[in-house]
Formats: sequence, structure tokens, C-alpha cells
Amino acid sequence: MNSKPFLIGLTGASGSGKTTFLQQLEAAFEPEQLLIISQDNYYRPREQQKIDENGVANFDLPDAIHLNEFAEDIARLLRYETVERQEYTFNNPNVVPRQLLFQPRPIIIVEGLFVMYDKTMSELLDLKVFLHAPETTAFSRRIRRDQIERNYPLEDVLYRYEKHVIPTYEKYIRPLHQQADLVINNYQQFDRGLAVLIGFLKDKIQQTQPNNG
Repeated sequence: MNSKPFLIGLTGASGSGKTTFLQQLEAAFEPEQLLIISQDNYYRPREQQKIDENGVANFDLPDAIHLNEFAEDIARLLRYETVERQEYTFNNPNVVPRQLLFQPRPIIIVEGLFVMYDKTMSELLDLKVFLHAPETTAFSRRIRRDQIERNYPLEDVLYRYEKHVIPTYEKYIRPLHQQADLVINNYQQFDRGLAVLIGFLKDKIQQTQPNNG
């Protein structure tokens, strides 16, 4: 076995398709081979979020997330320690948070807006992947997600996208494109990029097997 799990960071704009991409990636592996952990479960409570000039909490800033706790938990997983974390439900009263248990695996994928922005986290990564989608596509996905999964009113979704999401993408996320080892374009589909990553990771896992060095 290698000295530590192989750690991959996946980032991209809000609505770029990270969740769907990861679901299909995860389906290509056995549960004991791969772990996916999201930065979403490390958001600070609403009362700790910064308020914009119109009194609206901004969840799209680096300070909105416990970046230090996230990096600490990933470091623990890299030492083959188990991590527990309560699920973050985005203040949706219709969802009861679960207690999440993360077990170390040969391949660990961390995803979120700021997994490459945060220096401590970025330095832990063995591979950096950027998922890119056109702004109009990302926008429509964001609307569907926030209305259906997070129970946000449409007016609120539109305001946050214009005032919070776009400025954050331009300032913090877009520049990360240049740091990525692999950029996958998700214009209509990401099948080829997904296949490349799956093949690469299966080879990595094969290298961790006994009698394979």
C-alpha cells in the first residue's frame, strides 16, 4: 500500500455539474476503493455568515466555510483515521441532518468551491481537477438545485446568483483554472473527461494492490 491515500481536489463554478460528475465517477468503483467528501458539510451556521449591503447572508465566500476544520479532517483521513461530521442541510427545515462517517480509502476526492483556493488544502492535493461549464448552464442548474433541494425562493436564488455567486466565481474560482492538472469541459456532457479520470484512478488503485509495489 502507498504511504497515504491519493488525494484529488475537484472544483468548478456553482452549478458546473460537480455533483452529477462525482455520482458517475463513484459508480465506477467499489465502495472500499474510493471516498468522496464535500466541503458543503463544513459551512458555518447562518448566524456566522457575512451580511451584504442589503442584509443578505453571503454563503459564497471563503469565510463562509470552516476551511481549517476541513483541511484538518482531510489530513486525518490521509493518516488513515476515521472522520465524523454532521451533515449540513443548508438551513432547510424539511431535512433532518445525518451523522456522516468518512472512512479512509485508497482514493479520496474532495470537492467544493474552495478546495484549491485554500492554501493548506491545496498543498495536500495530489491531483487538481477543474470542471468547467458555460455560465448559462451553470445558472439553470443552480436554480433547480436551490429551489428543489434547498427550498430557497426563486427571488432569493436570483439575487444570490447575481450578487454573490458571480462575483465569487470571478474573484476566487476562475483563476484556479490555471492551477488545475486536468480541466474537464461540461458543455453538454463530460463523458470523455470522466473516462480519462476513471482510467487514471483505476490504475492508481491497481498500484496499491499487494504484489504490485
